[in-house]
Amino acid sequence: MRYALFICVWTAWLAGPGAAHTIAQAPAGSPQTVDGVAARIEGDILTESEVRELSAFQQSVDGHAKSRDEIIRELSDQWIVRGEADAAKYPQPSPDDIQNAYAKLAGQFPSIQEFKNRYAKAGLTEAAVRRLLAQQLYLSRFLDYRFRPAAQVDDKQIEAYFKDEFAPQLKARGQAVPSLDDVADTIREVLVLRAINDRATQWLDEARGQLKIDIVSEGDRT
Repeated sequence: MRYALFICVWTAWLAGPGAAHTIAQAPAGSPQTVDGVAARIEGDILTESEVRELSAFQQSVDGHAKSRDEIIRELSDQWIVRGEADAAKYPQPSPDDIQNAYAKLAGQFPSIQEFKNRYAKAGLTEAAVRRLLAQQLYLSRFLDYRFRPAAQVDDKQIEAYFKDEFAPQLKARGQAVPSLDDVADTIREVLVLRAINDRATQWLDEARGQLKIDIVSEGDRT
């Protein structure tokens, strides 16, 4: 799901707007490192460090990263959602929320040390991973908040999903198929998330079409 990329993939998620759009401060007499511009979006920029960080996160979690253009597109979508969420004064996730997200992600690996080794090998610190997860929660929860009220699912849709998708998938794996009543609530939530994703995707496509986004080629970065 597109909106779920903010949550799992979904991303060089900053703690606040423009947080990565700064010049690194070096000691007096030392050369300063200026972050490269990956894309210009309205009056703001997406930086090469954001692209690298999202790529490293994807590599850590999925074992591979998307192309530079795909990552820039994802960062542009995040820029759009973050602007709407900030304007709505949507609350940031709590420290407990972030810890739970970190523990859940770590639980997908054989051990916590394997998880740490994976993201360290990709060049990420634990602080960076937690910051990315915090932004992931912020963006995905805002999309849920914005689009869930209109994501209505009726009993006929639940029955159709059970008959056409849920039961056949279990049978194909040789698993027992529970009764519809036992899984109706789970199916309802799956369909609600689909509806949220569809609405969020349409909104992002429309919003992106109204913005001026210029991608800076790798051979012409400033």
